[in-house]
Amino acid sequence: MIRTIIVDDELHAREELEYLLSETQKFEIVDRCGNAIEALKSIHQHHPDVIFLDIQMPMISGIELVSMIDDEHLPRVVFVTAYDEYALKAIEENAFDYLLKPVEEKRLVKCIDRLEKDLARQEIPDYHVPQINRIPCHIGKRIKLIDPTEVEYAFTDVAGVHVVTTESEFFTEITLKTIERKTGLFRCHKQYLANLSQIDEIIPYENGSAEVLTKSKHRVPVSRRYLKSLKEQLFS
Repeated sequence: MIRTIIVDDELHAREELEYLLSETQKFEIVDRCGNAIEALKSIHQHHPDVIFLDIQMPMISGIELVSMIDDEHLPRVVFVTAYDEYALKAIEENAFDYLLKPVEEKRLVKCIDRLEKDLARQEIPDYHVPQINRIPCHIGKRIKLIDPTEVEYAFTDVAGVHVVTTESEFFTEITLKTIERKTGLFRCHKQYLANLSQIDEIIPYENGSAEVLTKSKHRVPVSRRYLKSLKEQLFS
């Protein structure tokens, strides 16, 4: 069975696609998500083989969602969209395949055949996804989109991943590793990333480690492993 998550902001579209996939008896639907934030959490939790993903969704698009998934957990991505074939040519490199709404049975069969053959190779997908230019963060039941340039530092603890700006601290579903790879924040510690443009001062310690002081006076640890490269980045 192909473990699958369906992501679409329209309930009817989710239900229709679930019916079509269930009829093939080849899919285990492990979750159904109505937006990208729900989907990101679910993907990291369930590690599906494939996600059937709507492109146009509120706040975070399908393409943006793909860029936020950990590379090692990246599933096959099949876009399910109302875009026409010509518009989709420009985004084919961001996904394994695409289906046009309303989904035709013959086209779905062709997609499933490709999926089965590709999954048998057990290779990690490689999509040319864009950098993250908006980090979705939780504020109660609301979502705030933060420009990475506004982040002073990010860190991870037992509660998850946090991003800190001059104004406040926020929780995000994106992992620290993906933030490092897709935003340009600099790794300064096993659990911390720093925004080089927000660093005001380096405070060295006798044991070879250090702290950086951000422009709003937050203190961020720098381990000995990363101190040399941090200085090279700041003073090159």
